[in-house]
Amino acid sequence: MGLEKIYHILEKNAFGVCTYFGNKWGVPVTKIRLSFIYLTFFTLGSPIVIYFLFALVLEYKDYIFPKQKRKSIWDIE
Repeated sequence: MGLEKIYHILEKNAFGVCTYFGNKWGVPVTKIRLSFIYLTFFTLGSPIVIYFLFALVLEYKDYIFPKQKRKSIWDIE
């Protein structure tokens, strides 16, 4: 098991929240990760709870916020 594979597993499972928001907002992922780290030290761990809530929502977002199919202009009601 190479180092690249371990990095990919950690990136997907542990840092999925930061990656998701970084891609969505157009902000570098490293800045978001550093923000979580600094906030965790300054506020004695409360952002960890927020991080886990975000991870939970991202894991089940398809069930919480189902995508609705757009109707075509050719569909008759």
